[in-house]
Amino acid sequence: MNRKTIVTEILCFENPAELPEETQQLLLEAKNALEKSYSPYSGFSVGAALRLSNGVLLSGANFENASYPLCLCAERVALAAAAAQHPNEVILEIAITVAYSRKPALQPAAPCGACRQVILEVENKQNHPIKILLQGESETVLEIASGKDLLPLGFDGGWL
Repeated sequence: MNRKTIVTEILCFENPAELPEETQQLLLEAKNALEKSYSPYSGFSVGAALRLSNGVLLSGANFENASYPLCLCAERVALAAAAAQHPNEVILEIAITVAYSRKPALQPAAPCGACRQVILEVENKQNHPIKILLQGESETVLEIASGKDLLPLGFDGGWL
């Protein structure tokens, strides 16, 4: 038997002011996207914002449906917008922020499994990692270098 260890390094910033100004702007764009969230069932709002290699910022918000499997996650909404509007640009980073109507969402929330898979697919397609920034309603920001760090044993086209 062998043992493999998978390690994910996460940088933790106690204050967004510790981050570069362009990253602070991306986090603000994600927070602004929370206002677009349609989450009448769960009360859990998610906003996402992307920075593209041409400097453009795009955002998305979650969109719930009474039939829960039909819900759209903010991350995938933003990624689809980038693919549709700027198909030849590299996505450099994504900021994801959350708010909960029933209690403060003080901790950052990581993307769901489906969003992790899509982030991994985009990284593979563009042959470039996507930095992931996570923030709840507190000042704390988590930074992950790549979607591969969130889904280290991900399924990709190499299996097919």
